[in-house]
Amino acid sequence: MTQHVLLNNIDHQHTRVLHHFSAEYGDNQVSVPVFPTEFTALQHEYAILARYNKQDDSFHAIALLGLAPDENLYLSNNSGNGWDAHYIPALIEKGPFRIGFSQQQHATPEAVVHIDLAHPKVNNQHGQQLFLDQGGNSPYLQHITDTLQRIHQGMALTKPVFNAFRQLQLLQPANIEYSLQNGEKHRLSGNYCLNTEALAALRGPELEQLHQAGFLQLAFAMQSSLRHISSLIERKNQLLQRQAATA
Repeated sequence: MTQHVLLNNIDHQHTRVLHHFSAEYGDNQVSVPVFPTEFTALQHEYAILARYNKQDDSFHAIALLGLAPDENLYLSNNSGNGWDAHYIPALIEKGPFRIGFSQQQHATPEAVVHIDLAHPKVNNQHGQQLFLDQGGNSPYLQHITDTLQRIHQGMALTKPVFNAFRQLQLLQPANIEYSLQNGEKHRLSGNYCLNTEALAALRGPELEQLHQAGFLQLAFAMQSSLRHISSLIERKNQLLQRQAATA
């Protein structure tokens, strides 16, 4: 049950939010939707893949966080905030917040922040302060506002980015086969990745079109990110080692 309300510095002066990640808070997701506005940050730590939605014939991006259902290999008890990476995908980082728009008559809708007061990370005692004592936004709330803007802008950018990739035939199915150190063999299917050969073969107007739109850098980011699949497998092997040691 959610309880989203408009955030303000009067009603929520003492509201705090735990900036911590764990399965307890629902962060044990095997993947999370991500947006073109965060590709360049994600590429350094995550594998960015695409998923196809047959209902509306569209693609969207995901960051791969685990290799099994309800498994997030970036969650760690050894990290201060429970997340073992520098950048946290925006949809997870935003926590109990979401962006909304004011409905003032005869005025352009203005972006505003809502908070889910029923979220388990929200309380009045522990966690990040939202407002300064004098009423201004805290650095944490400013960070959340920036994160929500990244999501909002990224949602608008997703369709044109993947339409361009499709037009240039840059997307291909990604069937990932891997073996774990315990001998288990697995296969991940249902995802798409950038076709390396097709991207390298772009010339002239097509390449210029992708570059002018600002999408070429995003294509390279997706392509580069695939190297993190091997590091994700290594995280899985380390988890299996820890589980075997405590069995």
